[in-house]
Amino acid sequence: MSLFSRPAPKLPSFGDAPLVVRRMAQSKALRLRVDPRDRSVRLTMPARGALKPALAWVESKRDWIEAQLAAIPSCPAIGPGAVIPYEDGALPVLWCADGPRTPRRDADGLHLGGPEELVARRVLRWLAAEARRVLDAETREYAALAGVAVGAVGIGDARSRWGSCSSGGDIRYSWRLILAPPAVRRATVAHEVAHRIHMDHSAAFHAAVARLYGRDPRVEREWLRRNGALIQGYGRQA
Repeated sequence: MSLFSRPAPKLPSFGDAPLVVRRMAQSKALRLRVDPRDRSVRLTMPARGALKPALAWVESKRDWIEAQLAAIPSCPAIGPGAVIPYEDGALPVLWCADGPRTPRRDADGLHLGGPEELVARRVLRWLAAEARRVLDAETREYAALAGVAVGAVGIGDARSRWGSCSSGGDIRYSWRLILAPPAVRRATVAHEVAHRIHMDHSAAFHAAVARLYGRDPRVEREWLRRNGALIQGYGRQA
């Protein structure tokens, strides 16, 4: 480093919540959000923007940031004895060392064995596989009802979207929808399939969603607004 170079500005801290700075060429202004999954504070800024005034702006939002962090529900760690939300109910994690390596669900809960330190990882993999199976079937069900074609149906763990539909017809969902009630999940599927008819959020699009779902899914949208942070929190420690 040159003797004349200036040290990088120190990033502010918010307890155990790190500040993550992301520069993006398409960004025209500063944007700030708190990620409920890992409690990180995320600053998005223009690629050539000056960092020091951007950090001063973040500091000016400290009260808002701390309120957002305080509002994030605490989620129990996924491990033996944990109970996680699953569709309309709760799913106990039932572990014993000599249990099945591949998780198996029955009326009592989710049974699995193997090393205790791998329980969380295996439960999350099982949940993701279930989400992929269920969402693929429901997407194709709604696509047939709408008379449209869809491409690949995949899952991910997007930070700000529950689903997305590409112009080519591929649809992708957050695996965490398997933690939500089936009505909420299906409303999200109807939303994404309706994008195969209207690639916008016009009145015609919302009418298509209501036709597919059978009614306006405002109740389900409100559920996600109220409970989204909670289901986003599961699995952070895995």
